[in-house]
Amino acid sequence: MTTAEKIGKYRWRICGLLFFATTINYIDRSVISFLKTTFTTTYGWTDGDYADVEITFKIFYAIGLLGAGGVIDKLGTKIGYAVATGLWSIAGVATGFVNTVVGFKIVRGALGLAEAGNFPAANKTVSEWFPKKERAFAFGILNSGANVGAIVTPVVVPFMLHRWGWQSAFIVTGLLGFIWLIFWFMLYEIPRKHKKLGAAELAYIESDKDETPIADDTSPKLSWGKLLTYRQTWAFSIGKFLTDPIWWFYIFWLPDFFGSKYHISTADAAPFVAVVFVISTFGSVFGGWLPMYYINKKGWTVPKARRTAMLIYAFCVTPILFALVLGSIDKWLAVLVIGIAASAHQAWSANIFTTVSDMFPKKSTASVTGIGGMFGSIGGIFLTWLVQKNIFLHYRAINQIETAYYIMFGVCAGSYLVAWLIMKALVGKGNKVIV
Repeated sequence: MTTAEKIGKYRWRICGLLFFATTINYIDRSVISFLKTTFTTTYGWTDGDYADVEITFKIFYAIGLLGAGGVIDKLGTKIGYAVATGLWSIAGVATGFVNTVVGFKIVRGALGLAEAGNFPAANKTVSEWFPKKERAFAFGILNSGANVGAIVTPVVVPFMLHRWGWQSAFIVTGLLGFIWLIFWFMLYEIPRKHKKLGAAELAYIESDKDETPIADDTSPKLSWGKLLTYRQTWAFSIGKFLTDPIWWFYIFWLPDFFGSKYHISTADAAPFVAVVFVISTFGSVFGGWLPMYYINKKGWTVPKARRTAMLIYAFCVTPILFALVLGSIDKWLAVLVIGIAASAHQAWSANIFTTVSDMFPKKSTASVTGIGGMFGSIGGIFLTWLVQKNIFLHYRAINQIETAYYIMFGVCAGSYLVAWLIMKALVGKGNKVIV
């Protein structure tokens, strides 16, 4: 009998639930990016109209994160995650019943408000169900759901668009969350209350010396005001502020990039976008595996393993600077280099989220994740307004849209290295645990 069999594997079923929730979350938010051309031709949308709808989503996503972490910490993971999923599914379905820019702002704002609960709840679940050395790997697996969502969307949305109309894309994908809720209530409970979890696996989950059941029960729930006094909170938040907007850019603008660069329709651009996210899926899983390898095989500390892995991923983004040049040679070279950058982002993301549970008690994990997520959304709003809504409109008007993408890819290339340096300066060599 192997060590894994002796310990048990139920925690990976929970990870599977988180993976599917994240997949659905990203399908619901990215559907609109493959309907941009449809709204332009049908309703006369401009780049500015699309950017306004996108910004509205991000504003309400940020507002949602203001309270999502605290609500989930208070309600508990089981109920908090269920409420968030149910609400964002309703908003997703409702999108199929509007047809104006104002209407889309309303329902996409509601979607952003509810979807804000996904990552605080997922990160809290990982901290409850996995020891520190496995958390980045577990988060990498669940975070790959974002990639799968981004892969599935360009495959199914054009089909539904041409078969049943654009409304069906929102209604069908919105209903997926209700199916997930059935399995969530059937399979989930916190480890110490779960009837199907063996004693050996429970002991393994609670094996971190600084995270004993007694410490979890007696540690105070820290207020937002108190959390904002810690350098660790600001390290995570600034890291999210600088790097989350890059992923937003990939989700909302890659179909437009391939369409604008190669003068093809959104449907024809879909395979290229799908391949980018296929490549990025490997980064999400590998990104979580690498620090675990450093910890288990090389005996490194968690902070050193996490910090080294994140620096490697930051450097792996930089080749995106050459996406347009390589894309002029062959479009698949552009797909490859953007895919590598997106893969590096997902590897980075798997680790930056787990720095929260490295440094904070479980009772505050969702709250800190919410704070950092809010800063990430603010960064996305700022980038959309500054670069996409202004620079993109300007350069498209003078028929030089490639210049706008050169600027954007330059921002992508440098953001992670800047974030890594700031985070290291704030936290230092070790991730001091807040108790």
